This record gives sequence, C-alpha cells and structure tokens, in this order.
Amino acid sequence: MEAGALMAAMGPHPASSFQPAVAGEAYTDAEVMLRVKAGDESAFDYLVQKYRRPLVSFMYRMARNTAAAEDLAQEVFLRVYRSRQTYEASAKFTTWLYRIATNLAVNHARDTRHERPEVTVSLDEPDEETGTTLDVPDSKSTAEEFLVRRERMLAIRAKVEALPERQKLAVIMHKYQQMDYKQIADVLKLSESATKSLLFRAYETLREQLKEFV
Repeated sequence: MEAGALMAAMGPHPASSFQPAVAGEAYTDAEVMLRVKAGDESAFDYLVQKYRRPLVSFMYRMARNTAAAEDLAQEVFLRVYRSRQTYEASAKFTTWLYRIATNLAVNHARDTRHERPEVTVSLDEPDEETGTTLDVPDSKSTAEEFLVRRERMLAIRAKVEALPERQKLAVIMHKYQQMDYKQIADVLKLSESATKSLLFRAYETLREQLKEFV
C-alpha cells in the first residue's frame, strides 16, 4: 500500500472490515498495529479512519494550510505503514504516531517559515474557548460582539503561532488534541515535570499577551 491506496483509505468509504473487539475484549491501538505488522490491511484501514481527523487537525494548527495539513497527515500514515515491520509495542501507539507527526510538522514549519500564510479564522472553525463556531446563530449576539469574538480567536491563534516551537507543540497537543502530560512528555522526549514547566511558561505567556481579551 503506497500513496494511491492510502489516499483511498483516507477518503470517505464504508467502515473498515477490521473488528476492533473480539468476544467483548477490545484491542489496544498497539495490538491493532501489531496486526498491521502481521499483514492485516483492514487493521491499517481502521487506524487511518480512527486517527485521520485528529492528525489533519494537528497538522493544520502547525501548518495553517488545509492542503498541506492533508498532505502531511497522509505522509504520517505512509511512514507508519512503511515502518510496520520494525514496529514494537513498547510505548502507546499514539506516542509513536505523534512523534512521527511532530517531526514532520517541525520540518515542514522550518522549510516553509518564509511563506507562512496570514493567520485567519473561518466561520466554521470552533471558537478557541467556547468550542462553538462563528456561524452559529445567537439571538443574544450583536454585530459588535461577533467582531470581538472573531478578534479574540485571531489573537489567540496568532499568539499560539508565535510561541517557541516546543511550547507551541505542547500547547497544541494539550489544548487541542486533549493529550495528558505523560503523553506529551513521551512524544517530546521530556520528563513529566519538564513538560508541566514547558506548558506553564507557554500559558503564562499567552495569559499575559491576551489579558485584554480575558
């Protein structure tokens, strides 16, 4: 399975034939990946369908470009598939997956740092704080409140974008991917205490720079 087949797997299609549970016992993602290692293509389809949207979201927050996010997510899955024979379930599958994604995202950011798009916000993107989208009708909202909300979203996005690279990665994984300290520490190859300190500094910076919106 290479790029063409992977693109088909990532597109809309019926659910994978892989059964993630047998006799009521659910497979862990690491066990599913071991099935991929053993040659089970449907197990790989299952992982692609499970993690496609989270990975595209992660890559979009790093690249700020929809097409680039899709391409980078596809490249992550290609690398997962190509590495299947050497995979060892010594860590959580998500840790291994996001290490691959993080390395790709960082390299892409460095390669395109002189051509980064302007920070924008779409009507159908969720508010960074409330989770609702700007196009959701709200009878209580005035045009001024709408503009303030949009300005806040742009400000948050721009300030996260401007954080030092490792702080930015940690914030994206913590706030938007809902990863815990241990998972982030494993991905970034830090101790949990160092990860907490990294996030504390990042959030303190954001709080200081965004205090007019609080």
